[in-house]
Amino acid sequence: MVGVVGGVEGRPPDERELVLRARRGDMRAFEDLVSPHQELAFRVAYLITRNPADAEDTAQEALVKAWRGLGRFRAGAPLRPWLLRIVANEARNRSRASGRRAQLALRAAADFSGEAAPSPEEATLAGSERELLLAALEQLPDDARLVLECRYLLDLSERETAAALGLRRGTVKSRTARALDRLRETYATRV
Repeated sequence: MVGVVGGVEGRPPDERELVLRARRGDMRAFEDLVSPHQELAFRVAYLITRNPADAEDTAQEALVKAWRGLGRFRAGAPLRPWLLRIVANEARNRSRASGRRAQLALRAAADFSGEAAPSPEEATLAGSERELLLAALEQLPDDARLVLECRYLLDLSERETAAALGLRRGTVKSRTARALDRLRETYATRV
């Protein structure tokens, strides 16, 4: 068969195949591997750095680190949680180093998505209610705010949130429940 590279002709390579090719130095395979996750990587970085330029730099640096660390990636494991953990670690390191903590601008989740349609949170929350909810979310401690942002604004699974934040799944579950309770209390006092 002419034109077959590492698989069945006409079938796109799966993640495992792309990992193997990328480990052998195939940069195109690595690009194909990470491209579906680049926007989410930016969003995770943005939630932590709170700055679009820092988030972009963080996401790019995390991809470089992922390329260099691909040999340590456990074959057969899902790539997305591993990649998001690298992004989150890089973002936390950048935030600590720069000492910056700007105000939360959750609209960036939609602003940088390239979508013409509003994001789910924008469609659900209208005007002043949305502003109140965002202000209440901002009042939460960082650990509570980040877990809610990952779970509900980025729509990450518990497993992906755990990987991105360096937590156990059980911790994500309990922290989410407590954070939602605190958010309800904070929101109720603002209404």
